Amino acid sequence: MAIQVTLDRLLQERGMTLTELSERMGITLANLSVLKTNKARAIRFSTLEALCRELECQPGDLLAYDASDAGPAS
Repeated sequence: MAIQVTLDRLLQERGMTLTELSERMGITLANLSVLKTNKARAIRFSTLEALCRELECQPGDLLAYDASDAGPAS
């Protein structure tokens, strides 16, 4: 998938663990792990909003587009 979640980088920059973020957000560690490992197929705006609130960032800080991972153009 061409959209990548850069949660790992932001956690490292903030000195925060995935467990700590999970507790602060009230989201299961398993669900955050799916995002962190780029296995998510979608993300709810409410989850994106909570991530931005807890990590003090903008949505664009969490998401990146990698054209080399994009499928063929239709």
